[in-house]
Amino acid sequence: MVDRTKEVIVHVSSSVGNIFQPDNALTPEPRRPTTHLSAPAPEKKLTLFALRLAILEKIASWLGSLGFVWATVVLLGGFAASLAITDFWFVTVILVVEGARIFSRSHELEMQHQSKYTISGINSFRLLVRHVIKIFHQKAQTPGNNERPPLHEETRQIERTRTWRSTDRTRTWRSTDVPMLPYTGWVFVSRNVSRVFYWLQIASALASIIISMTKLIRQDYGGDESKSRTNLHSALTLFYSLALIEALLFLVEKAYWEWMISVYKILDKVNQECGLERYGTDSVRRFFYNAYSRCLNGSIFDGLKMDMIVFAMELLLSNSPDEQLTRSDILYRFSMNEHYSDDTLQKIGTNLEIIERLVEMLNWRNKNQEAMRMSSAEILSRLASKKQNSLRVVRIPGAIESISSVLDITRDSGQASDEIGEDSISQTDRWTFNNLGLVILKRLARDHDNCVKIWKTKGLLSKIIDFTYAEKRLLKDPNLEAAESNKILAVKRSLKLLRRLVETTGATGKNLRRDVSGIVFTVSNIRETLLHGKKQPGLQKLGAEILTFLALDEGATEKIGGTGGVLNGLLCIFLNDDVPENQTSGVRESVGKTIAMLAQGSQSNCQRMLRSDDVLQRLVEALKNPLIRSNAARILRNLCAYTDPDKAKEQLKEVKSAGATVLKAIKSEHDKLQEIMVGLAPHIFRLMSPEESNEMFKEAAVSKEELAEVLVNLLKRYEQPMPKVPRIRRFAIELTIQMMKTDPKTVKTFQDTKMKKELEAVFETAAEVENFDTFSGTVGLARHGLTINELIEEAILLLS
Repeated sequence: MVDRTKEVIVHVSSSVGNIFQPDNALTPEPRRPTTHLSAPAPEKKLTLFALRLAILEKIASWLGSLGFVWATVVLLGGFAASLAITDFWFVTVILVVEGARIFSRSHELEMQHQSKYTISGINSFRLLVRHVIKIFHQKAQTPGNNERPPLHEETRQIERTRTWRSTDRTRTWRSTDVPMLPYTGWVFVSRNVSRVFYWLQIASALASIIISMTKLIRQDYGGDESKSRTNLHSALTLFYSLALIEALLFLVEKAYWEWMISVYKILDKVNQECGLERYGTDSVRRFFYNAYSRCLNGSIFDGLKMDMIVFAMELLLSNSPDEQLTRSDILYRFSMNEHYSDDTLQKIGTNLEIIERLVEMLNWRNKNQEAMRMSSAEILSRLASKKQNSLRVVRIPGAIESISSVLDITRDSGQASDEIGEDSISQTDRWTFNNLGLVILKRLARDHDNCVKIWKTKGLLSKIIDFTYAEKRLLKDPNLEAAESNKILAVKRSLKLLRRLVETTGATGKNLRRDVSGIVFTVSNIRETLLHGKKQPGLQKLGAEILTFLALDEGATEKIGGTGGVLNGLLCIFLNDDVPENQTSGVRESVGKTIAMLAQGSQSNCQRMLRSDDVLQRLVEALKNPLIRSNAARILRNLCAYTDPDKAKEQLKEVKSAGATVLKAIKSEHDKLQEIMVGLAPHIFRLMSPEESNEMFKEAAVSKEELAEVLVNLLKRYEQPMPKVPRIRRFAIELTIQMMKTDPKTVKTFQDTKMKKELEAVFETAAEVENFDTFSGTVGLARHGLTINELIEEAILLLS
């Protein structure tokens, strides 16, 4: 018995989806299918390219080092006095140019890390010539003329897109603009020095080739005497050969470099695959140089360990707005890509520094930073889709407040700008920001502790409820523009978020429902959707579900019922048979649950519903509609149970006409519908005289003996409280008692069916769950006036 009771409680604890019964409580949320990588990452092409270049470079460097050692130790050390004057200087020149090449190579990589131009030597030369022409053109302008020289339209566009970046960094040097020496102008600016290093390597290699080939072809090592010195001749031949091979290998590397960069355009292709065309190839170029440097400075395989995600995360932590914008967009692109999103979100989610920076970016107030705010909001919305990541997000101090700031953007289309100065944002972008903020909060609200933080964040509930309002025009117009569609989307997401908050269990849920219902616009905003949202059934359903959960709070029940038009609007939706159910997305079912909850325990709401002349008649007719009869029976039961007893017989007399339908359902139906009908039946009997009850049995073609047998069998079948029908045993006992009270002759009928034996068995397995009508998690709500044990004792007493 104890084990079974625990099982019931477990089911009840998850019964937020349906507050009437703890069934389907443990139905898991649909698991998102795992996305497997079906395509290689774009940057793999670059890391493989860097590996191949590093192999060529390291072989060339190894040959160069061997030649350097050979020349210094063997030639200059052992044969210095025997070398001819030409050989001495040729060997010295080769050593100098090789040293210059190695030096310029290492520093060219360093400078190219900072350069904003392409790494192609051909394009560098072209840009260098263009820059020189531009300098002369500027010098030719009339002195004192402060107008800017005319620029190509493409150059103007680039400057417009980058203007804000320079204005944000006026207090520090930009690495590409650092003058290396004073009074040298643009010549020794760091971005131009890298080009000098590049051409210095080419010149060094060509010089080595020319000198080496000249000496190897002529074979005139030191004149006629060198031929007698076979060791000197061989040593010089080996040295010139090493120098030639090393220089040729370096040129092969450069040729391969230029082919891949300028002809094959590998950077452009990878950049396009990454979706970063609008930012140029700067990010991809810098990633390539990082990978290439790792291959050169360590193992040739070190660069293969790099990927764009880790690279972007490292640079996102920098203080450069330029880098932050591009790197946040890289993370956004990869997090939205179906092939790479899982891996990207996993890496971001395990790095608290990155999450903190993304949250911080939501607070940036500069009007030129909306692109970064948008990217960070998109990433956080995807990140919060996984529970473990959502927990890490809210762990950051001020995270909820930062997300709340996204909802600060005005909803008034006539207002030019909002409090954070984002006057340049279009209305569509404003609503996009709002929607992203609502999505993040909705996904965070899946966790109970996160709901607590949302509840405690000052002013956040009011912001959320503000978005639940939709104008009548938008609700009725099926053809909406982009900005208006985003408004309706914001209404939908805010309603989903609000539903998730008010369905929270425990003390937190109770406090949330109290505060939400305490905001004066909550019910009135939902009322507009219910009354005018016929073409938005999804919004109506969400609004009804919110009201259902709010009705768990006794004070909220009265506020909802006292708001003009709410109850009538709900009844109109529920009893409207003109629209097919498959076109309303289950709205009538949700509305039926809302009406039943509002009628439960509230005499005032019952009186409000009964003011309509035909409401009872239409509810009785609804019992014959398979789509809504279960909720119609719930509503009728609550109306009968909670209407003022002094007025009940007069106001509810029309309910008696439903008796035959209810008896037939009790006999023929099973499970949930049978439970509901058994719960309604005692209240119908209570309104009848013995003669009327006899007529009802005749009309239903069901005998009292048959009904008694059905009730006994129910108690036999459900030996323990069942989560799917937790109140069926209680309702069966209530019906047994009321039948015996209405017609004492039925006592003998129940005695013959051995009802007393079954009641005693129920007494031994009774559970606390059977004493409540609704549930919120593990907490029972709406406790019945009598416990099930008291009902059993009353029934046994009547049977005796």
